[in-house]
Amino acid sequence: MVVIDPLANALTTIVNCEMRKRKEAVIWPASKLIAMVLRTMQKYGYVGEFEYIDDGRWGKIKVQLLGRVNKAGVIKPRFSITYNELRSMPYWLRRYLPSRDIGILVISTPKGVLSHREALDMRIGGVLLAYVY
Repeated sequence: MVVIDPLANALTTIVNCEMRKRKEAVIWPASKLIAMVLRTMQKYGYVGEFEYIDDGRWGKIKVQLLGRVNKAGVIKPRFSITYNELRSMPYWLRRYLPSRDIGILVISTPKGVLSHREALDMRIGGVLLAYVY
């Protein structure tokens, strides 16, 4: 089976397992980008612990779910934003998040994968990858 967008597949798997009230989700194929996005989600309490399982092929990631993800998805096309656009961000927040203080936008920056709040604190821009709330 060919997976066109592994990040979209991973976030859809998490949302579907959350809707079915499962305690854990298995994401495959595993990648470093998915692990960094999961680490950002873990920092804000959307998912619990996760571990990499080597199956000799692509690998899998087992994620402990906390029941806090209502919706998650990728942002396509992946828009590049500068710090100034990030600072005056109500357009992006209104488009992808339900409220001002609810949820995070995941951004790939030169400092790694961060939430939009961390990118604002570090005063850097990047590429919008996903949203979670």
